Amino acid sequence: MSDAFFTPVSGFDLPRFAGVPTFMRLPLVDFDHERFGDVDIGLIGAPWDGGTTNRPGPRHGPRQLRDMSTMIRAQNGATGVRPFEAANCADLGDVGPNPADVLDSLERMQAFYGRVKRAGVRPLTGGGDHLCSLPILRALAQDGPVGMVHFDSHTDLFHSYFDGTMFTHGTPFRRAVEEGLLDPTRVVQIGIRGTAYDNEDRDFAESVGIRVIAIEEFHARGVEDVMAEARDIVGQGDTYVSYDIDFVDPAFAPGTGTPEVGGPNSYQAIQVVRELKGVNIIGADLVEVSPPFDPAGATAYLGASIMFELLCVMV
Repeated sequence: MSDAFFTPVSGFDLPRFAGVPTFMRLPLVDFDHERFGDVDIGLIGAPWDGGTTNRPGPRHGPRQLRDMSTMIRAQNGATGVRPFEAANCADLGDVGPNPADVLDSLERMQAFYGRVKRAGVRPLTGGGDHLCSLPILRALAQDGPVGMVHFDSHTDLFHSYFDGTMFTHGTPFRRAVEEGLLDPTRVVQIGIRGTAYDNEDRDFAESVGIRVIAIEEFHARGVEDVMAEARDIVGQGDTYVSYDIDFVDPAFAPGTGTPEVGGPNSYQAIQVVRELKGVNIIGADLVEVSPPFDPAGATAYLGASIMFELLCVMV
């Protein structure tokens, strides 16, 4: 039986344009809240883009994602899943970054997610740029490397930027492999495309056993076939899901810092998540929503919808 405290506010009880926006109109439960120990899945904002190398703005993503997520209702129209009855879900608030210090922000985020993990809460994060995934993995993979399903236009496997800058939104998963947070043989990257500096990232992926599925292969094979392979790669072990909104074609998601044409449409964007059913997901993120490039919020609404689909497979 579901817990009424963790039931989102209904649009039948309070109009969606009213009230303080939390993720999907869930209760706001911080670490000191008396019900924190009852949370199963925590929705968290990571308002930080200190790893961005060109077009900043994802630090504002969580706020817009929360606002647009007030459109989310209680039941998945396609699968029938009612996630807020299947698990106790709450908005745990935002990680407090240090906008003037990348390394300090990474430490702050790792400490925050460390508390979440110790409490037995599985995190679902709205970012933030893609460097946010690194401290989350540092917290969640303390007991050993995990697998990952990664939706993106880019591999984020580069060694460094500007002759030795190691922590950017283009390097998080290179660091995660090097630090033993990810088992590269259980990592699949889907949707990779666009122009490139060189082959360094692809060469690294091949050298450690990461499966890269380029967009041409994705379109040729179709969602179901590609996702069946993805499920086989990660198996039944602990798996993290990282979803960069630029996986989606910019015709449907223009509000992101590094758009790449030729991607999936908005239906395929949610279809790939539904195909994760049965994967042992220990945490997930939706990153790189950048409101300055889409002030009206269409990208954020798609991002919030993807977060809802992630929540449905997590429960």
